[in-house]
Amino acid sequence: MEKFLLFIKAVSGLWAVSSSAQRQYHFVYEQKNWTEAQQHCRQYYTDLAAIESMEDVKTLNNMADLEKMKYSEYSNRAWIGLYNDVNSWRWSMDDTGFYKDVEPELRNWSPEEPNNYKGTECCAEMFDSGLWNDRDCDAVRNAVCIYIAESDVTFVFIKNMMTWTDAQSFCRAHYTDLASVRNMSENQKIKELIPKGKKAWIGLFRDSWKWIDGSSSSFRYWDTKEPNNNFHKEMCVAAYFGKEGKWEDWNCDYKRAFVCYSEVCARSKHVVRLGLVKNSSVDLSDPAVMEDVLKQLKQKLKDQRVDGDISLSWRTQSGGEVFYKDEKQTKKEARKVKSSL
Repeated sequence: MEKFLLFIKAVSGLWAVSSSAQRQYHFVYEQKNWTEAQQHCRQYYTDLAAIESMEDVKTLNNMADLEKMKYSEYSNRAWIGLYNDVNSWRWSMDDTGFYKDVEPELRNWSPEEPNNYKGTECCAEMFDSGLWNDRDCDAVRNAVCIYIAESDVTFVFIKNMMTWTDAQSFCRAHYTDLASVRNMSENQKIKELIPKGKKAWIGLFRDSWKWIDGSSSSFRYWDTKEPNNNFHKEMCVAAYFGKEGKWEDWNCDYKRAFVCYSEVCARSKHVVRLGLVKNSSVDLSDPAVMEDVLKQLKQKLKDQRVDGDISLSWRTQSGGEVFYKDEKQTKKEARKVKSSL
């Protein structure tokens, strides 16, 4: 089939119908714990609700039926899809080859740690005893960097007091990274660097609050003094619709209503006016030719990374034809030919 160059000569109208996913929220007033709520949402909808803006918050506030959210205690609350991923500890230096000799899941936590005190402890420090503790990443501490030169590994104590993020940047700029600990021998080397009574950042950290469906939205709508991780067990989030839908962290075992979402395709239709340059022997009214042109156009959209579910079709003119000649362009070319004679 002959290929077409997409320049103006014969002009046509093209329907371009595109689809994009939008969220539709669903309140479920059956009381379930957070895990059961998630399972229900995934079975009947898409997942527990991810909330990405104040517009979403307002939508949920308008939908909420407080009469159906009365419990024996802590009424007017419903689970959403935000949770604290307390099991995602990993090292700042992401080099799989470096960890081939690591002791499986080496963790040298102090007793009863990590405890995620007040719900904000996502970075690890080492005590002068060599034991580890989880800590708010905004606390200021000394740090231990690691410097790697081929097979040689050196640990360096940094006297400057920094947040974990600043310590990470400093170590990456001047050494290799914040210290990774592969075995108890390396743990002992780092311990010996830390002065008595001091604490130092190491490279261990974890994710904080995450959406269960994998959404990347950083939007948060916490109530005052939340999250607080009361009793060190509050890893799931409920929206409090008795207070404008503000968010609170809760023990995931509480049973309450919940909010699911489903994805709805919003479709829009556009008419695109385009032109084609063709070989004079090609019949543009041939259905096979028209279909081939559509395939070429769709491929061009993919090449230009136009996302979404897009369908293309030809728009028929009032006279029944799809293409018509661009008379102005035809006359212009005729003048060019005449002037060259």
